Formats: sequence, structure tokens, C-alpha cells
Amino acid sequence: MYRLDQNKAAETFRKYTEAYNPADPKIKLKINHTYRVAGICAKIAASINEERNLAWLCGLLHDIGRFEQVKRYHTFVDAESIDHAELSHALLFSEGLLEAFAPDLSSADKGILEKAVAYHSLYRLPADLTEKELTYCQILRDADKIDIFRVNCDTPPEEIYNVSTEALKTAAVSDAVRQCFLNRTAVRRDLRKTAIDFLVGHICLVFELVYPISRQIAKEQGFAEKLLSFQSENRETAAWFAYMRKHIWDE
Repeated sequence: MYRLDQNKAAETFRKYTEAYNPADPKIKLKINHTYRVAGICAKIAASINEERNLAWLCGLLHDIGRFEQVKRYHTFVDAESIDHAELSHALLFSEGLLEAFAPDLSSADKGILEKAVAYHSLYRLPADLTEKELTYCQILRDADKIDIFRVNCDTPPEEIYNVSTEALKTAAVSDAVRQCFLNRTAVRRDLRKTAIDFLVGHICLVFELVYPISRQIAKEQGFAEKLLSFQSENRETAAWFAYMRKHIWDE
């Protein structure tokens, strides 16, 4: 069992993020997101008898590149800047930042952490992962998705999707995006054509949750339902949201 000093790692994280102005709303958002994801990772790991400390560390470090992303590019949009997961991986494993957080991490656990960080934002995980690597990748991805629901509720959708209120309220849901909901799968970025497609895409992350406790946490928090309460001025879109509200948790 890896005996991580969580207090020391959290203090290292606090000192690291101080250099990026914690008062900046973007930085503050990612700091809070990081702590919540780390906590959820630990809960999921405990529910399946995996190592809580390693899972917590995956959560703490998964978005470490976000702070440098904002500093360099003033955005969280990967398509307009840099892949944040790749940047997190480079900072931790190429530039040696990992040693500041977990100097005694075994080579095996480093390998697991490396895959979890590098792959946490992929649409689909690679097929060649070991069982252990897959487990921790899934733990982190579940925790990240659960908190994305919260973040999307706490931040105005116009800001998240970079659209006007009118565009969001009048947009129609694309047929391909509707089909993803019906198929109970995540929505690929290239399928999102309208402003409202992005909101539906985030709602569909529910279908990607792997572990029973992940679905339980998401239900208890209620943020997916809050996203579904969006009031559209487009009649077809409003009807579609009513349908999604009815069927979001169908097995």
C-alpha cells in the first residue's frame, strides 16, 4: 500500500497554484475542481477495494497543466491552445514536477498515474491498458465527469460554450447528438454543430460513468438534473429536454 502524505501533497499543490493567482476566476475554478475530483477518486477507489491514496493523487494531478494553459493562452479551450492532458503529462513526467508531490512513488504506481493523467480526457481509452491501468483511468474519468456536471452548473453556459444567450435558447439539437443520447454514449466533439449540442454532450457524460458509486454520487449531487432543467425557446429542443429528463437514469 502506498502511504502518501496527502497533507503534504495538498500543500505542495497550494504553493504551486499560488504562482498562478488563485484570485483569478479561471484559476480558482480549477483549484476547486481539482480538490473535488481528488476526493471523488478516493471514494470510488474505496468502493472497489483499490488504493485510495493513488486514486486521490491521480485526481490531484490530472489537471496540473490547466494553470500553465491559462497563463500561456488565457483559455481552457484545448482546440484554441494546447491539449491540457498532454501538458499535464509533460509537466509531471518530462519536467519532473511529480517528484515534488510524490517523491517515493514506485515505478509501477508511476506508470498507472502516467496513463491516468495522459488519457483522462480522451473520448475512448486505448485497448492495450493493463487491468490496473484501466481501473485507475476509469476511476479518474468517472470523478472528472461527476465534477464537470457541477462546474457546468456553477458557470453560465454562455461563458462555457462561448455563445450568446439567444443562440443557446433558440438552437436545435442535431440529429447525431440526439442519437448519442438514445444510444447512451458520449458525444464526440466533431458531432457537435449547434450551441445546444454542447450542453447535451455534457449531459451525455452520465452514460460513460463506469462504477455504481459514480452513478450514485452523480444522482445524489443532482447537477445533471440541473443541466437538464435548461429552458429552451425552441419548441423541439424543449420537448427533447423533457424526454431526456424522463430517461436520463434509465438502465
